[in-house]
Parts: sequence; C-alpha cells; structure tokens
Amino acid sequence: MSLNNVEIPYGAYWSTPFTKWQGTLQHLHAMKFAAWVAKNELNKREIDPTVLDSGVLGMTNAQYQSFYGAPWPLYELGATKTPGHLLSQVCATGVRGLFASASEIALGLAETSLLLTADRCSNGAHIYYPAPNGPGGYGQSEDQVTYNMQHDAIAGHSMIQTGENVAKQFGITREELDAVALRRYEQYQEALKDDQAFQKRYMTLPFSVPNPSFRKETTTLTGDEGVFPTTAEGLAKLKPVNEGGVVTFGNMTHPADGNASMILTSADKAREFSTDKSIRIQLCGFGQARTELAHMPAAPIDAAAQAVAMAGIDYSQVKAIKTHNPFAVNDVAFAKATGVDVMTMNNYGCSMIWGHPQGPTGMRAIIEMIEELVIVGGGYGLFTGCAGGDQGMAVVIRVSDR
Repeated sequence: MSLNNVEIPYGAYWSTPFTKWQGTLQHLHAMKFAAWVAKNELNKREIDPTVLDSGVLGMTNAQYQSFYGAPWPLYELGATKTPGHLLSQVCATGVRGLFASASEIALGLAETSLLLTADRCSNGAHIYYPAPNGPGGYGQSEDQVTYNMQHDAIAGHSMIQTGENVAKQFGITREELDAVALRRYEQYQEALKDDQAFQKRYMTLPFSVPNPSFRKETTTLTGDEGVFPTTAEGLAKLKPVNEGGVVTFGNMTHPADGNASMILTSADKAREFSTDKSIRIQLCGFGQARTELAHMPAAPIDAAAQAVAMAGIDYSQVKAIKTHNPFAVNDVAFAKATGVDVMTMNNYGCSMIWGHPQGPTGMRAIIEMIEELVIVGGGYGLFTGCAGGDQGMAVVIRVSDR
C-alpha cells in the first residue's frame, strides 16, 4: 500500500473546544454533536457532504444507539448515501482512524473520506451484562469510563500506575515532571495570544453550544474549559496520587468532552477542498507498538520509531513533535529514549493541558501539528501517543509547497 496518493487538504479539519468532565458539553450525545459540528464546518468551507464516498467514526465511549456506528452521523450531516464504519483504540483512536481513512483511499476503495472523532467522558454509560446461568442469575456491570481507567482488564492496575512504572523504568524524578508540566502550560499560552489566533486557525470561536435537540443555543464557549493556571509553586505543593510516587494531578491530564474531524482525499482532489491551494499535506509513515504490561507511557517510543523509519527520516529532520501525554512521564521518557529536547515538543498545546476526551485527543493534536508546520514554513511533523492496553500509535506528516 502506498500513501503517495493520499493528502489532507489544508484547512479541511476542525475541532471544538474541549471541556472538563461534567462541564458545558456534558449534555450532548457525542455522535449527534460531531455530526452537527461537521455539518456547520463543511458548510463554512462550501463543501457538499455528498462528495464524501467514505466515512470513519472514531469513538471509545458508548452512546445511546451507538450500535449503528458511522452511518448515523454521516446521514445527519448530509452524507446520506456514504458508507462508513466505527472504530476504537482508546486514546490511539485518532491515529487509527487516520490510518483507516488513508488506507481506503490508498487502496482505491474511496476517493474522499471524512474522519469523525468524537467522545464524551461525562455521563459515561453504566453497562449491565446479564448472566442467566450464573448464581442467582446475577450478571456483571461496569461504569464504562471510570471503572476502566482504574482497572486494567489484564492485570487490574490503574492507568496512573503505568505512569509510575515508566517513571521508575527511566529514573524520572518529580522535579523533571513538574518542570515539563509547567512548560506545557506555558506553551499553551502561546495558542491564546492575539485573541487566540492560533486556535482560530482550526477552531470556530466563540463556539455556540446547542441544546440536546440541536435546535437552539444554550451558551457560548470562548475556548477550552478546565485548563487550570499552573505555577512552579503550585505544582510543588501537590501530593502524589499514589503514596511515594511522582505522578500528581498537576503533571497529568483530565477527562474531557469534545470532537475533532478531518477530510482525507486523493492528491487530485486535495486542491478542491483546501483553503490554501499552495499548501500540500502528505502522510509519510505510521507506526504501532505494544510494550510490556503496565508500562503504557513507554509504548509511543517504539511506535514513533516505526513511523519515522517508514517515512525514511530521522529525528533531526522532524520540525514539530506532538504527543498524547496523559502524564508528563510520557514526554520525559520519550525524550530520554530518543534524545529529543523535551522542552521543544508540544508547542501551542497538548492533551495534558487541554484535556483527554479519548477519541478526538490525538486528532486535535495532529491538527495543531499541521498548523505549527505551516507557521514554520513546512517540514516533517511527528505525532505519537499511548493508549490503554500498553500500546501506542504514531504518524509522520509532511507539509510543503505545491
């Protein structure tokens, strides 16, 4: 399979603001909300949804009737005859969706694909699994979001424990983590300068929040919700989540709600959908990896190495690196393993600061990476991130002049 004929039209992508758990977006069905946003964003770009001949929905948290997958939101946004499918790879869902859309185009199965990534951590489903042959007929139940964050299906550990394990593996100190957390907050402030000029490159602001029926506005968002002011003194005062550990609520992410989407198409069609036809965005390589049990934050290291190798480059040629970093541990471990300067990664923002709605997390970071590459005049960008199950995915993207 060759990626040579697959491109991302410049500007044919968007993200909502991300909002805190049980915050302003908690009342919105993730699939309906993603469709509503996509319909508005396609209309702004004067893109007819009927030109889409493929759709991919990346989502991890069950919603009412999510059994039906991608065809439902595709129909809602106007792509009434577009086939599509639902996929989930926890926090790696964004990159997995990108790979799925690109693969369909590369194989000639589609020419233009819409990748929708959507999730709502708020109001997570409580699921009951019947067991009529069990003692008393009692089944099992789970709170899908909160229980799984605290209980790995294989070994029963929490996600936070994986951060502690990798910190120990790489000899990472609390001071290193807090220094990176402070730097990430400072980098996010760059995205807010000049009336949020950077974020407005891909995000509609102020953002109108609809009611559950999507018929009227309930409020407006001026940006991300749930970003807490961060100082060195404040970070130092926080106690570790696990006694004797180094991970605190100040150097890790928080659950969030939101969606982010992107069009992928053939090289011939990319100009048609681009808001700047002089910019070319290519997919150069993907990577995936799985590390040892309970060491999730280390998985992006091998995934990134695969993506860089597939692209035929080395880290010295990468101009922008973005990560899904549920823990500052992720970035410090990656830097120690690769020699990359940890303080130059994640310019303008990252999931540790603006939150973690799972499916859209990586997609928003990839969108921001593209815009950063455009600002610096093009070049290669690397996104890599971890996911539950001690796995990771990565992608290398190149921005250039046509």
